[in-house]
Amino acid sequence: MSQSHIQPYLFFGGRCEEALEFYKSAIGAETQMLMRYSDSPDPMPPGMLPTGYENKVMHASFKVGSSVILASDGCGGEESKGFRAFSLSLALPDAAATDRVFSALAEGGSVNMPLGETFWSSRFGMLQDKFGMGWMITIDPGCDPKYKNA
Repeated sequence: MSQSHIQPYLFFGGRCEEALEFYKSAIGAETQMLMRYSDSPDPMPPGMLPTGYENKVMHASFKVGSSVILASDGCGGEESKGFRAFSLSLALPDAAATDRVFSALAEGGSVNMPLGETFWSSRFGMLQDKFGMGWMITIDPGCDPKYKNA
């Protein structure tokens, strides 16, 4: 099990490419790989994809810092109603980066908890981006002045 790890795999219901571009500009994500259904070496089973899904994203991976996240448009049956049971937590090196990223991700989304000081961080906030993805944004504890002075 020492080689095992868990990676988030996000389904964007037909908006994956848009999401990848958004995360590139908002948090500096780097797309590592993108494969469309039309690129598949094996044809999709009949009736699996709706008409027009041939150029949608079958599989993609993108990197944020040292983390790799997997993504797809899905097979057309998923209607994006938001990611409800979890959030991605993003720790940033300082207050300026935390403020910038929080603002960028909040654009077109909704803020659940504005950025502010908490008992565990000098900067923490929660939001749902325009794709319905939940985010918890904070200063990395190793870089947080609140921890350095404790």
